Amino acid sequence: MVFGKSKKVPEKIERSVSTSFWAGAIAGIFVDVTLYPLDTIKTRLQSHVGFWKSGGFRGIYKGILPTAVGSAPTAAVFFGAYTSFKLACQGYVHPNNDFLVQVVAASVGEVTSALVRVPTEVVKQRRQACTDAGTSLAIVKATWKKGGVLGFYQGFVSTVLRDAPFSIIQYPLWEYFKDKWRIHVRREPTPPEGALCGAIGGAIAGAVTTPLDVVKTRIMLSTGCTKREEASISQVIKGIYHHNGLRGFFAGFVPRVVWIFLGGGVFFGVYEQSCVLIDGV
Repeated sequence: MVFGKSKKVPEKIERSVSTSFWAGAIAGIFVDVTLYPLDTIKTRLQSHVGFWKSGGFRGIYKGILPTAVGSAPTAAVFFGAYTSFKLACQGYVHPNNDFLVQVVAASVGEVTSALVRVPTEVVKQRRQACTDAGTSLAIVKATWKKGGVLGFYQGFVSTVLRDAPFSIIQYPLWEYFKDKWRIHVRREPTPPEGALCGAIGGAIAGAVTTPLDVVKTRIMLSTGCTKREEASISQVIKGIYHHNGLRGFFAGFVPRVVWIFLGGGVFFGVYEQSCVLIDGV
């Protein structure tokens, strides 16, 4: 009796920097605009004044303009930096150490993209949670008047401290789940399959990093919504614990995890499909 040979596991497809850049831009704007209401709810739940005082369910599309403007370049810059670093390491790092390369690449991508993301985040979150902040343009003018360019980077350090650990968890998990899927079914994952891998990885990362997100949100809202000066990270952490205990660090946990799971599915699905359309494979 003759048995057929088992199907060989295909080699992993590595996208070019250009493909990753443009696919990331498409995916970024699509997911941020589509799931914006959930992000607004999460931000208001994390506000120091509480969900209802920061707007409740009213005006859940407030701040969508700066998000739409910033989401495409932010995601494009991230994937451009992420892919560039990975490709630069090829030939110098053993395949068994791919995980470490992905971890560092994710960190490089987040720090680089934060230069684009933070200014739009500052405007967006003040529009979402500060009931008396006015329009996005008014927030831009007020921020510039009070702090100049640096005013738009309030919360930069806390954003990097939140997003770098998030990406260090999410992107290696996304790549890991895709590799396991490739080995199991002996073919490259389809865009929907890659989307599921990214959604699961994102949900895990989102759950773990919720406390960092709460701290980042409080810092960004500290000057824009109150008369206080910008609070330091340590002051914010002490304040959250003093008023709400450990539970305060998980404010907005459910909508954050749900938003990231859904967003991860949409984001990676659109990203994977865009890569296929751009490269034809």
